[in-house]
Amino acid sequence: MALDEWANFQPYIQQLEQEGKTTRTFRRLDATRQQAVIDAILEEATEKGPASLNIKEIAHRADISVGSLYQYFPNREGLLDFAIGLCVRYMTNMFDMSRPYMLAMPLREALQAYLTVGIEWGKTDIGLVRFFGRAAYQGDPDLAERVVRPVAAAMRKITFEVLEQAVQRGEIRRDVDLEAASRLVNGLMIVVGDSQILPYLNTYFQITDEKISAEHILETLVPFILKALS
Repeated sequence: MALDEWANFQPYIQQLEQEGKTTRTFRRLDATRQQAVIDAILEEATEKGPASLNIKEIAHRADISVGSLYQYFPNREGLLDFAIGLCVRYMTNMFDMSRPYMLAMPLREALQAYLTVGIEWGKTDIGLVRFFGRAAYQGDPDLAERVVRPVAAAMRKITFEVLEQAVQRGEIRRDVDLEAASRLVNGLMIVVGDSQILPYLNTYFQITDEKISAEHILETLVPFILKALS
């Protein structure tokens, strides 16, 4: 993640400090050092799981001392609590900020933007995406509740609202079961998007290969959805 993008995390860091999940010392670090610490926590949690976080290894990854970590966070569990809080707030707020723009777009453009922007974002925030991928696909019950559920609920909500607006504009049938349709559309877009963000999933989903490009799939997916709903 570029340092100018890291600035987007600062309001959440301040909120988490007020909740006692990090310290003023950490908030006052320069952005480069903050990012190194968070990346180290996410990498360790992704590779070994949240139950096996190793303080020494996190410090080594971040190129800081163990003592410094304890100046930044209240305890070992606090490291993961902070990282989870930061990631979930950042991801859910991204959906909140995009909502007015998505709802104002014609359905075709909204679905295209949802996919293409999501895939491009996912390829830049690698540490966060890998951490979320572990939470979503490796079955850890704690991460499923604390990380996956709030983000997934935000995704499904915006998909429902986009389809709801499309009904009001006459873009899709009024007799469409919006609750069922939004879940199906959301699930289909997750499969396509995640297969491109996390390549190991494409081995299973078989969305793209040397014969079918990502661009071709994206060009096919939206008309496919519109045809089903029109």
